[in-house]
Amino acid sequence: MFIYEKKLQYPVKIATPNPRLASFIISQYGGPDGELGASIRYLSQRYAMPYPELKGLLTDIGTEELGHLEMIGAIVHQLTRGLNDQQVREGGFAPYFVDHTTGIYPTAAAGSPWNAAGIGVKGDIICDLTEDMAADGALAFARIFSSPLLSTVLRFIPFQRKGALP
Repeated sequence: MFIYEKKLQYPVKIATPNPRLASFIISQYGGPDGELGASIRYLSQRYAMPYPELKGLLTDIGTEELGHLEMIGAIVHQLTRGLNDQQVREGGFAPYFVDHTTGIYPTAAAGSPWNAAGIGVKGDIICDLTEDMAADGALAFARIFSSPLLSTVLRFIPFQRKGALP
């Protein structure tokens, strides 16, 4: 059972739109190693865990990933809120905007929609935990963009252990 608290785990307050940054960050929402896939991966793997402690841990991590999904969605929403046509075109956001306007759609930065085919759930403790560690790789967009406000928010989501943020 989940309990939903009607607030973000960490406040997201982005005042200036940045459609180019949003087009990269959306991958952390619905890309191949994004929060949507992570939450489903952990919540699905928990059923085959042979130890109650691991089952509980994967449940906790999966629900935490849902909170991260919500934060990434808020970031993308705030980065695209109130965009005019010129900002959409000049910010490289037009391909996404054509299909979704400023709705938050689970997709990779390259435009591929989220797909469960990339999620590894094998029912084997070693395979599943190895899959989890591999999917927790570094964020490439953190190397492309530098934003103190965004770094502060993303630091709350444990990206620093992934080596993407200083």
